[in-house]
Amino acid sequence: MDDHVTQIQQTNLQPLDKLGTPIGILKNTFGFDTFREHQENIITHVINGGDAFVLMPTGSGKSICYQIPAMIRPGVGVVVSPLIALMQDQTEGLHQMGIKADYINSALTPAMIGEVEHRIRVGKTDLLYAAPERVMKPGFHRLLKEIPVSLFAIDEAHCISQWGHDFRREYLQLSQLVDQFPGVPRIALTATADLQTREEIIQKLRLQQAQHFISSFDRPNIRYLLEPRQNGFNQLTAFLKHHSGHSGLVYCLTRKQADQIATRLANMGYNALPYHAGMDSGTRARHQRRFLREDGIIVVATVAFGMGIDKPDVRFVVHMGMPQSMESYYQETGRAGRDGEPADAYLLYSLADMVTIRALMANSDADETFKRVRGKKAESMLGYCEAVRCRRQLLLSYFGETRDEPCGNCDVCQEKVETWDGSVAAQKVLSCAYRTGQRFGAEHLIHVLLGMDNDKVRRFGHHQVSTFGIGRELSHKEWKTVIRQLVASGFLLPHPDGKGGFCLSPESRAVLKGEKRVILRKDPAPVKKPPTVLRKTAAAEIDMKNPAVKDLWEKLRFLRTEIARSLDVPPYMVFHDATLKAMVRAMPENIEDMRQIQGIGEKKCEQFGKRFISLIRRHVEIHGRPEPLPIKDTHDSDATLLSHSPTLQETLALFEEGMSPEVIAEKRNLSLSTIKNHLARLIEEGHLTVHDVISLREKEISEIEAAFNSNDSGGNYHLKPVFEKFEEKYDYPTLRFIRGGLLAKATSVDDLG
Repeated sequence: MDDHVTQIQQTNLQPLDKLGTPIGILKNTFGFDTFREHQENIITHVINGGDAFVLMPTGSGKSICYQIPAMIRPGVGVVVSPLIALMQDQTEGLHQMGIKADYINSALTPAMIGEVEHRIRVGKTDLLYAAPERVMKPGFHRLLKEIPVSLFAIDEAHCISQWGHDFRREYLQLSQLVDQFPGVPRIALTATADLQTREEIIQKLRLQQAQHFISSFDRPNIRYLLEPRQNGFNQLTAFLKHHSGHSGLVYCLTRKQADQIATRLANMGYNALPYHAGMDSGTRARHQRRFLREDGIIVVATVAFGMGIDKPDVRFVVHMGMPQSMESYYQETGRAGRDGEPADAYLLYSLADMVTIRALMANSDADETFKRVRGKKAESMLGYCEAVRCRRQLLLSYFGETRDEPCGNCDVCQEKVETWDGSVAAQKVLSCAYRTGQRFGAEHLIHVLLGMDNDKVRRFGHHQVSTFGIGRELSHKEWKTVIRQLVASGFLLPHPDGKGGFCLSPESRAVLKGEKRVILRKDPAPVKKPPTVLRKTAAAEIDMKNPAVKDLWEKLRFLRTEIARSLDVPPYMVFHDATLKAMVRAMPENIEDMRQIQGIGEKKCEQFGKRFISLIRRHVEIHGRPEPLPIKDTHDSDATLLSHSPTLQETLALFEEGMSPEVIAEKRNLSLSTIKNHLARLIEEGHLTVHDVISLREKEISEIEAAFNSNDSGGNYHLKPVFEKFEEKYDYPTLRFIRGGLLAKATSVDDLG
């Protein structure tokens, strides 16, 4: 151990400028000119040997905070990741930028592991990904003792907290790294941790001396939408109509529900795949890989799916039931919009969810401290669902952050949720629950309030209680809303017998005596078309109305697809959409011009630059150089707004950065189907063209368009007849893209926003 420490100390004496500088690597390798918030300070601190605790929201660039130090500090940076499924994709993406990265996990054969270990020993690896249980194995330790270790990066650090939503027992052993590798800096990173979880991370990882870097929890590109669940599947499909071609996640409460919804969506033409722990590992792996590498995949899953999915262009996350904590909700919704483009978080909740959560809290066998902590977390989630103020303000407040102004990008802000004084209605419900014995559920209480003289009411003699018929001023649906909110507020509690009845809480006394006013919200009418806002990025501002510009854009995307296929990588690993659009704006004439474009590092410039420059030159010879639209600041609050959801914005931004649909899906933790649905919608809205997304020949596109037109029924362009006409030659996502192009042609310019 002493020899190891000496080796680290000696190697750290090397001048950093011989190994690279942070800003130089950012520009030359990652292709960006400036760091985001905290990144440069974290990188400098870790390079100098300091420990760090990093709390940054999803999509804010946490990985660069350890990738660049690992490239600069001598030795290998060990990245502890809780899931092995995505290590290959993570390292593959780094390879495309020229970064020396490897992973060791159970998917590798002994011979393959031996090859990785050889590269590590001879200094051909800067970053090594491994799961926590492998990191703590003696054999792995012996390997690390033979080499200098530059740092330990502990990703998803909230997994160490027993109060958290993703507790992993193997994380608890990571505190031993302090003793086994003294002097090696450690950086713990998470996107989700309230104050209590942060304190636990610091204590259990022994990071008391670490410097803290805390960013805002705000994800302004995500729009939060919540609705009481009435007919959940119908509500889901109505929502998905506005996310055509997009990748997304649909979280279900049970495995059975995940299977059923995935099947029903697939039968409707969606690329929907189930994912849950009851499936065999091979099927789960295939579905996850399709989600990451294909466009427009919707994964219908239990919470078993999601952690570690770095798909950038997930345009929506749907919860078919209420999560049990705000941390779970934030983490799961945070898988949308990792590219910074608009995304939707849509939650359907019901009275049954609230009763279930309260019953679980009451009947849990856990110790009282654990029950109390988890109970408070559930209370916060219940209150959030029934909020009558800005969702974002409440969400940030939960994590200890203050936002003065409403966000304007949630259902409360956009729909102007109505409230009313429900004090009398609350008194009627509470009194009815008391007079019927505090053991009946919502349906029976409503029947008594409405004066319904049915068999059950008569059998228990409740047609004779004083509350019989006193609630005829409200409908059955309205009374159910009142009861749901009383449960959420803690005035009604599940009966201890667990049979679904309600009893009064101590807090209900003040309501019954008129000492406490109860303000309730009116359930909004079903939203036929969710209000959407799409912010254009600077890269997106090319004149697609100009045929020559559109032609060049399509040619660049086609070339990118060809290169990606030859390398067997997703197109985004060649160039992001934003990078291609920057090429259209800049029209680079030589390699030096190409280097100035955001998102193009040295390796990609060397690998691909000449082919793209040659294509652009040929285009200019024919069409000349078009006048570009004026560039607008990507983050300018006055940037042009388009009629898109936040999830679409996020997908578009990532796609414009050159990310493939697979990578976007991975980055945003959305299914590939969802991302493809996003792209189809963006084509329909005129922000992308068919050639931007797929590499079919004009003849093929024309024959598909002709098939759509021959089956046209009022401009709906149904997919199934065309799919069957070509005998499955073209998949549904491809057909959606073509349909989007046809719809775009039929849409007026004014409709584009």
